[in-house]
Amino acid sequence: MFLNAARNVGIDRLAIGLSGLCLVHCVATAVLVLVLASAGGFLVDPHIHEIGLALAIVLGALGLGRGIFDHGYMMPSSIGGIGLGTMAGSLTMTHGIEEVVVSVFGVLVLALGHDLNRRALA
Repeated sequence: MFLNAARNVGIDRLAIGLSGLCLVHCVATAVLVLVLASAGGFLVDPHIHEIGLALAIVLGALGLGRGIFDHGYMMPSSIGGIGLGTMAGSLTMTHGIEEVVVSVFGVLVLALGHDLNRRALA
């Protein structure tokens, strides 16, 4: 069980790192779109967002789902699920400051879920 918990903490750390990269991406995109309209267009490509969300869902399912079996708490997984849902919802919005705010909020909530999961395993 301890080995499984150690692996799961690694997945949660990786997921938190991915959340950080997403946060940097969202802020950098907003800045680049405002400063350099042509360069910012690459970062607004829907494929980047869809791939990032797919990676977040996979890491969320692995890390948060495994945490339920290892420590038995549903709260981290529930909070992470709300973050993933918020991130997915932001993909349906038109590009703009509202989308960035909703996406960043979802990323932070997802990272909180992974952090709670990591703490429950420690």
